[in-house]
Amino acid sequence: MNRTILITGASSGIGKGLKEYFLSKGDKVINISLDAHSYPCDITNRDQLDETFSRLQNEKIDILINCAGRGLSGAVELVSEEEIRKQFELNFFALINVTKRTIPLLNENAKIINISSTCALFPLPFRSYYCASKAAVSMITDGMRMELKNTSIQVAAVCPGEVKTNFTKNRVKDFETNSRYGDSVKKSAQFVDSREEKRMPVEKAVQKIAKFIEKKRLKPQKIIGKQKLLYFFAKFVPKSVWIKATQKIYVK
Repeated sequence: MNRTILITGASSGIGKGLKEYFLSKGDKVINISLDAHSYPCDITNRDQLDETFSRLQNEKIDILINCAGRGLSGAVELVSEEEIRKQFELNFFALINVTKRTIPLLNENAKIINISSTCALFPLPFRSYYCASKAAVSMITDGMRMELKNTSIQVAAVCPGEVKTNFTKNRVKDFETNSRYGDSVKKSAQFVDSREEKRMPVEKAVQKIAKFIEKKRLKPQKIIGKQKLLYFFAKFVPKSVWIKATQKIYVK
């Protein structure tokens, strides 16, 4: 299709799958990530971002996909401020900084796709910082969509559920605890890890995300996985009931 697609974090997981999809369609894919061959970049480093985008100043981008991210689990009280900041630097601030630098390069009728998570929709104990970072991604996506109303640029968030990638393996896990939490911090993480074989294959998730991106008109949000049904029913359940049910599953 001869489009130019810019993807952050396209060296693994969903990002890599999307890169391969667009390459198979004849598109040019620019991968910005730590392990990228042509554009290696720590997108949390503003100087590296500026250097990378100085090399891209003559590109015209058709689709920006913000896919880079990291996971973090641990008790809100006990996770270090350093880890919290790393979480938001990559999942939120890097996304903003990449987007700011890309918007001036966008073609007419371009698309901005922010990979959020179903964790932006449902709070989870001991994954609160990850949920908060992805909720911030979803919220900023809606804001940008409204702000760009008078342009032909479309903005949307994709919220994948449980997908089988190395994301779970690479998640930063802080098992620090005290008398208030006991073994709950570790057991919650072990429960999440135990579901790895039940997760959606990355190929299937990529197929669904790509199908959404290719639509002529994008809805503000696309939920990938069975959490779509949960999201529908959650609208009719009191928040106190939902939280109690989630506690029962994740807090042992």
